[in-house]
Amino acid sequence: MDQELDQVLLRAKENQVGYMLCVSINLEAYPEVLAIAEQHANIFASVGVHPNEQSGADPTANQLIKLAQHERVVAIGETGLDYFRCEGDMTWQQDRFRNHIQAAKEVSKPLIIHTRDAAEDTMSILEQESAEQCGGVMHCFVENWDIAKRALDLGFYISFSGILTFKNATDLKEVAKKVPMDRILVETDAPYLAPVPYRGKSNEPAYVMHVAEHLAELRGIKFREVTEQTTANFFRLFSQAEALRAA
Repeated sequence: MDQELDQVLLRAKENQVGYMLCVSINLEAYPEVLAIAEQHANIFASVGVHPNEQSGADPTANQLIKLAQHERVVAIGETGLDYFRCEGDMTWQQDRFRNHIQAAKEVSKPLIIHTRDAAEDTMSILEQESAEQCGGVMHCFVENWDIAKRALDLGFYISFSGILTFKNATDLKEVAKKVPMDRILVETDAPYLAPVPYRGKSNEPAYVMHVAEHLAELRGIKFREVTEQTTANFFRLFSQAEALRAA
């Protein structure tokens, strides 16, 4: 596993990917996520439980607050709502989501938001819970401009994955043209959603270059402008990562 990770990180470096965020989706794998961040100065961690996770631990806000004290933890999440894979009463997802928001506000670290088939409820809860106090990022964004605008109004960033490079992502491409450059991030959502020309294959950090290239093409700007701006955006949003980089 370590040898495989070393190769992944080498390919990322070769493709000009300097810094990464290793995102937690459950508490059972969180120690491994944290260990990766502890072993690599250019990788940071988050702590949280994905809305689809049902078999593992469901943390309270206080538990998340305690785990988020680690200096390598720069964000709370992945959290949010997902009505695509879960059916019935979604109160348990909404309660979990609110716990994550409460924790993020308490520790002053941004949220990583997942939303699927639940955009209206996601935005409503963010607004009700005053999530602008901590901010965050709409991860792997696929929604329309109205949702993007509501997120931007809360001080959130919009992150685009390999989906942006897909030929049929016409509406998403239009959103990507409108989001202010100082609020855009790019990501992999690895191992899923590899961009063209690797669509259908296992995704990895090296491939995020293709998302940045496509974003530059859509906006009619230079690739270097995208890479410099998204790097600056990353460290502005994840201020704990900036503090670690400067130390």
